[in-house]
Amino acid sequence: MKKHILYFVLFALPFGALAQYQFTPTKEIACTDVKSQDRTGTCWSFATLSFLESELMRMGKSEYDLSEMFLVRTIYQDKAQNYIFRQGKANFSQGSLSHDIIRAFKMSGVVPESAYSGKPKGSMHDHNRMEEDLKNMLDRALKDGEVRKVWRDSFLTIMNGYIGEPPTEFAHGDATHSAQTFAESLGINPDDYWSFTSFKHHPFYEEFILEIPDNYSNGAYHNIPIEDLQAIVDNAVENGYTVAWDGDVSEKGFSAKEGIAVLPSKARKDLFKTPGKEQEVTQALRQSTFESYSTTDDHLMHLVGTATDQAGTKYYTIKNSWGKKGTYDGYIYMSAPYLQLKTVAIMVHKDAVPAEIMEKL
Repeated sequence: MKKHILYFVLFALPFGALAQYQFTPTKEIACTDVKSQDRTGTCWSFATLSFLESELMRMGKSEYDLSEMFLVRTIYQDKAQNYIFRQGKANFSQGSLSHDIIRAFKMSGVVPESAYSGKPKGSMHDHNRMEEDLKNMLDRALKDGEVRKVWRDSFLTIMNGYIGEPPTEFAHGDATHSAQTFAESLGINPDDYWSFTSFKHHPFYEEFILEIPDNYSNGAYHNIPIEDLQAIVDNAVENGYTVAWDGDVSEKGFSAKEGIAVLPSKARKDLFKTPGKEQEVTQALRQSTFESYSTTDDHLMHLVGTATDQAGTKYYTIKNSWGKKGTYDGYIYMSAPYLQLKTVAIMVHKDAVPAEIMEKL
């Protein structure tokens, strides 16, 4: 990852005022290039596979470019089965979560991007029409017993028409692989990756099924206080681990264009130009914003380091999946208060969890 340091010439600033944002990286962890999810709701695949690609580099492997759409296919099929078995009383949409990528990795393996891009008809991902056609087919199957007998074949036919049929075998390096043998060759143990959240409507240091719409698979999360969740993030980065981040990006203080995510204590016209005072975040505030739907599960991204502004204030370096756009070419600097309030969940390698927190779990 390139260092993103921004310098501005200052004119007529009042005494004591801070300059426009100037970020200096304090910790950078190797990650692959920024990609674009284009017109899809598959940030969960892009963020989590970017996370796994960094894991491979941390493990001393070479740089890999893994296929997001191969695992998206697996999850679409799994969501469809869930929708049929639950007689339409379940979520079928483009959204999912990091633990679903880990499940898909176990279920179907993985392939490199070079073997399957999921873009047979052009250079852009676009799943909106495909989602509509797949959902309509599933709803027909629920009403028609004959269609229900063959819904899997019909589902695959539609999906293959939009994003192509994956290979059963492919060459990589000097070997020929299936998706399963390629996944095995990577040396990733899916059981090493744990999910954490922080809400007080369930006991801390226990697991619970997080009640958000995209958790169709009823994935369980370790519930911990927010100070412990931030401690995991800090410990992970300090020791060379990255973090798969899931949270809310609907706030006025979030701008992918400006590359800034802050939680101002009051409305400011210079929000994305000048550092300012931010809110103090408590567990109670997290809970109230979650219950009022002010904090929602909007987007997943990849946390790959830390930085400070010119006043020494800490930020987290976030790799987005909306292409190399904005001030920092697809990266966002997220303040600690923003992370404390707007994080819905994280995923990390279990070895990134501090020992004192692991003991409580």
